[in-house]
Amino acid sequence: MRKNSVKNTRVNGEVQRELSSIIQNEIKDPRIPVMTSVVKVEVAPDLKTCKAYISVMGDDDAKKAAIEGLKSAEGFIKNRIAKVINLRNTPEIRFILDESIEYGINMTNIINNLSKENIEGSKYGQNS
Repeated sequence: MRKNSVKNTRVNGEVQRELSSIIQNEIKDPRIPVMTSVVKVEVAPDLKTCKAYISVMGDDDAKKAAIEGLKSAEGFIKNRIAKVINLRNTPEIRFILDESIEYGINMTNIINNLSKENIEGSKYGQNS
């Protein structure tokens, strides 16, 4: 796989920054919770498509609702990105649910709980 060019990396960063700002400050859809963040953006080199990886804190229903809300606001988002970022083409955005942040939090909690159990077990001479 070819490494991203400097231009493509810059465009990815700009689109991610602007998309985050739009989601946090401009979209008023109640389906999109406050704890929605843009984890990563991959804009195709031809600038026609864009994959936006979105993290949503909440249950499965909240995640599905947030993605549906973002899909319904896609035209508005694309219009705002076109006005702010000067690109030859404004990409079609595809929102993809990313659960890596939530997975990381769960793994950290599991490790912390295991560490506490080991520390408590060693206090009483019960090494497992």
